Amino acid sequence: MKMQSERNTNEPHQHIEGRIKSIAHRTVDIERHAIAELQKRIASSDIHEAVKVIQQCRGRVVVTGVGKSAIIAQKIVATFNSTGTPALFLHAADAVHGDLGMIHPYDVVICLSKSGETPEIKRLLPILKERASQIIAIVGQLDSYLAKHAQWALDASVEKEAGPNNLAPTSSSTVQLVWGDVLAICLLELRNFTAADFARNHPGGILGKQLYLKVDDLYPQNEHPEVGPESSLQECILEISSKRLGIAAVTAKDGALIGVITDGDLRRAFQQNQNTLLQATAQQLMNVEPKVLKAGTLAVDALLCMKRFKITQVIIVDQSERYYLGVVHIHDLIKEGIV
Repeated sequence: MKMQSERNTNEPHQHIEGRIKSIAHRTVDIERHAIAELQKRIASSDIHEAVKVIQQCRGRVVVTGVGKSAIIAQKIVATFNSTGTPALFLHAADAVHGDLGMIHPYDVVICLSKSGETPEIKRLLPILKERASQIIAIVGQLDSYLAKHAQWALDASVEKEAGPNNLAPTSSSTVQLVWGDVLAICLLELRNFTAADFARNHPGGILGKQLYLKVDDLYPQNEHPEVGPESSLQECILEISSKRLGIAAVTAKDGALIGVITDGDLRRAFQQNQNTLLQATAQQLMNVEPKVLKAGTLAVDALLCMKRFKITQVIIVDQSERYYLGVVHIHDLIKEGIV
């Protein structure tokens, strides 16, 4: 063994690199073929009945398996829960030691097994049939015990695993995973599950924030830079500087937005009209067509607006687009992790 190890260590680097790439390509090809074969079997499968059973389920979907199938089952449960189908994971080995209590009569059970003859599954199945309303099998052998005793069976058979010994579950676990995704996405679309629904299930993390965080959550935390149309240049500069947002809204007495002044506007004005600028008012300096967003706009859309117009802040107005509410700055989006 030592001599073989030494030979492998001394193997030319280019030869090892080529061999690795060859193995990688072969693995992908085998698993891609397994998925292609699965696609052919969808038309003759029980997918319509399986989706209908889950859609009409008055309880939850309980997904179970052992070994690698148990790991795939956990991922399927996570996908179901995030896309609007309440689901629980039940390890088949733990089920007979008390965890069967999680199964209610109105639940649907999905059993994953490559062989369909796993001792834990065979022991569990008769008990499940007494407790659950329906049992769906994702199974690699349609003539197996599991396939014959489940109400619905989805064919997860594969010609071979990706490994040279055809032992470690690779292609078979991939096909099981794809079947789970097929069920979840069918249910998602049939229920018209929207991005807003998805956000309610993903309130944490960047993804959740992109789907639910609004400008209304940001601008109240900032200063409220504001000047009147007759405000002097000095007043404008002080307001912009003290509020530290690089901008000031120019508003009428009733709070209506009539323009904005940014620090960039002031710099450009100084370059062009240094002699007369000291006597200028906000109304003479302001941009009368500022970029604005209505309250209720998603924060991620504010980011897109800033990127599109190459600005670092945006004015927020009410739904009528008349009254000034506040400012969202690029730093607010960075702080929230939206950028």
